[in-house]
Amino acid sequence: MQKVITDDLEALLDILPPHIRQPLYERSDNRQLLEVVLDLGRPPEARFTQREEVLNPKEVDKQDLSYVVSRIGSFGDDNRAGIERTLHRISAIRNRTGRIVGLTCRVGRAVFGTIRVIEDLVQSGKSIMLLGGPGVGKTTMLREAARVLADDFSKRVIIVDTSNEIAGDGDIPHPAIGHARRMQVTTPTKQHAVMIEAVENHMPEVIVIDEIGTELEAQAARTIAERGVQLIGTAHGNTLENLMMNPTLSDLIGGIQTVTLGDEEAKRRGTQKSILERTSQPTFDIVVEILDWDKVAIHPDVSQAVDAILRGQPLDSEIRWLDEHGEVKIEKRPAETTARTQRARPLIKKNEPPRLYLFGVNQGRFAQMAHEMQLRLDIVKSLTEANLFITSKNYYRRKLLKVREAEAASLPIYVLRSNTPHQIRQLLNELYPTESAPKATSIKAALSEAEEAVAQVKGGEGPVELSPQSAYIRRLQHLIAERNALLSQSTGKDPNRRVRIFR
Repeated sequence: MQKVITDDLEALLDILPPHIRQPLYERSDNRQLLEVVLDLGRPPEARFTQREEVLNPKEVDKQDLSYVVSRIGSFGDDNRAGIERTLHRISAIRNRTGRIVGLTCRVGRAVFGTIRVIEDLVQSGKSIMLLGGPGVGKTTMLREAARVLADDFSKRVIIVDTSNEIAGDGDIPHPAIGHARRMQVTTPTKQHAVMIEAVENHMPEVIVIDEIGTELEAQAARTIAERGVQLIGTAHGNTLENLMMNPTLSDLIGGIQTVTLGDEEAKRRGTQKSILERTSQPTFDIVVEILDWDKVAIHPDVSQAVDAILRGQPLDSEIRWLDEHGEVKIEKRPAETTARTQRARPLIKKNEPPRLYLFGVNQGRFAQMAHEMQLRLDIVKSLTEANLFITSKNYYRRKLLKVREAEAASLPIYVLRSNTPHQIRQLLNELYPTESAPKATSIKAALSEAEEAVAQVKGGEGPVELSPQSAYIRRLQHLIAERNALLSQSTGKDPNRRVRIFR
């Protein structure tokens, strides 16, 4: 099936004031329109896939905002409204008195055929978690999964639609969900209750839920899965590692606990005495990381993937994408094939500071990881300044011009298997072994630091303060102190709040 896109764009444009609507009518690229932003006292803007443009130099006034509000449905507790029988979403920004001072009018599109890349997983009956950043199509994929299961496979599908984003505004759901049924949620705080109500009252075979974000919702998801109902949902986070680091949602992938091993067992395993282990079976069987439209990374066995990350082992992964002919392509990426494990010599010369040239990799994620690990990266813009060329496996295989130039200049090349935080962190740990290891804010490094502090205090030293950490990691460090019969307390204020271990 080829993709068919329907967006009811006329309905969204009709709610805009004429002087804002007209410039959009005159454009030929409205298929790329993502949203229209109206902020009081500023010119109206249109956001497209790759750019933003001012629609009219005239500033938005109160009358413009009132014009839009009078033509849409009522706002809920989450400050979202819609246009009946469409998928468009209008979100409000309010001032301290509750008056609306800004609107984000987001285009809602139904894309039929978007789940071709994971259709076999959807059919399998296993519970699937979709992860990805804003705007990569998570909700679109959810909507299409509901339609395919209801129409093509005659499953009893219930959509728990908290903000009417999956099935649109109004009492009659959008045709894009097919024969799936939709349960609306009066307020976001009741989403978990409606999830349970759906199972108890309507005998679904599949429940579709967008944005699982609280502990109660995570518990409701587990209850649903334990009753044998297939779950297809999304959660806050871009990758599997994000869920593992989130104490509220980690139960979705089995939960994480600190386990203290005996001396002999730790020696046998070749690990420290305090290690991390998965607590239970995951709620979701499969995690799909949406890398881009039509491109996903799949963890087909969440249990194995979580265990591998906790043990510091590289991950097997499966990358799928649609080629230019609409055919599904699958690439298995075994853990052993990373450039890092194949390299027999150091990436760069000893005592030479890394000067990195990034090509085809996510610079934002590099910056985020460096911030978390308290590193200062030297990212250069010229190959002549660099002493390490970093690229993705896809770019390296295609032998693009920059890759060929780096090879011709005899520049060391590091090929990232994927743009995930896990892969980037592995590279940075290799580049900055002495600088990053004691400072890294990963779970593994934080627990190692706590273990060393316990040994120091037991050896007679005074109180030891650890590096600043998040609340979740501090809790794990407190557990290590407790299991070693030592006292601990958190001190300081965020973001510098840290654990202090003492007798």
